[in-house]
Order: sequence, then C-alpha cells, then structure tokens
Amino acid sequence: MARILADLPEDDIKWLDAQAAEQGTSRAQLLREAVSAYRAEGSKDWISKGRGYWKDRSDIGDSVIYQRTIRVDRDPA
Repeated sequence: MARILADLPEDDIKWLDAQAAEQGTSRAQLLREAVSAYRAEGSKDWISKGRGYWKDRSDIGDSVIYQRTIRVDRDPA
C-alpha cells in the first residue's frame, strides 16, 4: 500500500477525527473508505443523474410562465 501526503483544512481534520472516534476507526481508514466509495460512484455527470428529478412535482409550476411574469417590465411592446 502506498502512502500519500495531503493538506487539509484544520476544520476538516477536526471533523475527520471526530468521525473516526465515533466509528472507532482511524483517520486513515476513513480516508481509504471515502476514496473507495468515490470510485464506486463512477461517473459524476450530475446533469444526467438529476434529469427528471422534479418531473412529478405539481407545486413548482411552469418555468417559462414564471420567466415571462418576472420580465413583464422588459417587454418591448
């Protein structure tokens, strides 16, 4: 297993140490698990993953109607 050196903000180190203590593991083990989980997720194409997420929502309304409503003062007519 190779070793790496990474600089992290102090707040992140404190959070990591708290998580490690809570889970009864080491900081290094948490980082190994985080990297494995990140790799397992595969593609980070958030647009395609989120596409259609709100399609069944009825409380949002039509975005085109909303845009036309807020831009009524810019109508050249």
